[in-house]
This record gives sequence, structure tokens and C-alpha cells, in this order.
Amino acid sequence: MKKYYFLIALSLTFLSGCSFFSEKEEVVAASGWTVERVYSEAKAALNAGDYTTALQYYSQLEARFPFGSYAQQSLLESAYAHYKADDPEAAIATLDRFMRVYPLNPSMDYAFYLRGLINFNRDIGLFEKYIPRDESQRDPGSARFALKDFNTLVHRFPKSKYSEDAAQRIVYLRNRLARHEINVAHYYMRRGAHIAAANRGKYVIENYPRTPAMPDALLIMAKAYKILELNDLSDAALRVLRLNYPGHPGVAEVHQTKIK
Repeated sequence: MKKYYFLIALSLTFLSGCSFFSEKEEVVAASGWTVERVYSEAKAALNAGDYTTALQYYSQLEARFPFGSYAQQSLLESAYAHYKADDPEAAIATLDRFMRVYPLNPSMDYAFYLRGLINFNRDIGLFEKYIPRDESQRDPGSARFALKDFNTLVHRFPKSKYSEDAAQRIVYLRNRLARHEINVAHYYMRRGAHIAAANRGKYVIENYPRTPAMPDALLIMAKAYKILELNDLSDAALRVLRLNYPGHPGVAEVHQTKIK
């Protein structure tokens, strides 16, 4: 615990110290530079991790040379620079514009992958990078967007070099989102909102099949329906649980559940 306090104090000190540094002076591409030269300077800054400078060059390139492959690539790389500069909102807005303006760009698979990656990491705060937390407790909004982008990538561009990684992230996200639904269902059960709990379990069955949360979803449905005296639905959920997960301890739990 002392380690966590130290990390928090160190982080706060760092954040407060940022104000002592003056803003970086704006760079300006010379008027005689070609599009190739401006792009080269932007790319060099990007590779060096100087995202502020890279973004300035990319912006100037797009303003001076708004047409052609360099302008398209600059917009895509600007999104990556925003992402690396911890500005996910600007990164996603840039990618949305790229997808809207250049729908036939050959790097569209990367655009979907990058947008999915940004949403995948979007709700990880500064302290959560150091302090472990149950992933299923995080806000699921960004995870759902990430899942949508990765699914689009895998289905539209199955041969993309990014598809294999996207497929692995899809498995992780589906498991995480299913577990989140189960956590909410347990909360509803504790609150006595049994219809809402059963609906959450049903949602997992319908939307996240073949995930580790499946037996818990069936168990919640069986319990909730039994309490609601919807015995046919409870028996059906219990039958599926017993058939697919023989010997599951939840079967006994359902039999012991009391009708209030």
C-alpha cells in the first residue's frame, strides 16, 4: 500500500510540475519546402516521439497540399500522434474525418485497428496503470466501441496484418463485457430487481455466447426466474446449465433459492 501512496504522490508532483515548463515554440515549414520535405520533417518528429512538432508539420502539410497521397497519410499519422500524445478525443475525431473523406484509402484497415486500439485503452486512467483493478469494473462504453471496430476490421479485411491481433482483442473484450453484465446482474439480484437481473443474464447468452460468463448468466436467470415464480423459464435455464456444465455447483444453489 505504501508503494501505491508513493506512486500517487509522485504522479501528482509530476503533474503539478508540468506548469513550470513553457509551451514548445511552434515550428513552421519554410514556404519553399516541397510536400515531400514537409512530410519528411513530420515523420522524423513522429518517429522521435516529438508529437507536438509532428502534429504542427502535418497540419501545415494538409493546409498547403490538401490533395494527394501525402495529405491522406498525414491525416492518418496525425491520428496516431494524437493517440501517443494522450489525446484520444482528437485522435478519434481525426480518424473519423479520415474515414469519411477517404473511404477507399488502402490503409483503411489500419484506421479501424487504430481506432479500436484507442478505445481499447481509452478508459485507463493514470493511476490505473500502476494500481490493479478488475477490468470488468471499468466503464464498458469504450470497450463496446473497440469491439465494434475490431469486428469490422476482421470481417472487412480478414487478410490484414492487423487482423490477428484484433481477433485476440475481440476474445478479451467479449469476455470482459460479458463479465461486466454479470457484475451488474449480481447487483440487481442484491437489490431485489430480479427482472432486470434475468434480462442481463439473457443479454449475455444472446450476445456473448461461448464466454466464461455463460454458466453464471444461466445461474442468474434460473435464480431470478424462480424467485419471480416463472418456473418454466427457471427450469429451462437450469436444464441448459446442467446440460452444458454438468456438475456445476449452481444447480444446487437454484434448488436452495427461496421464493420471497
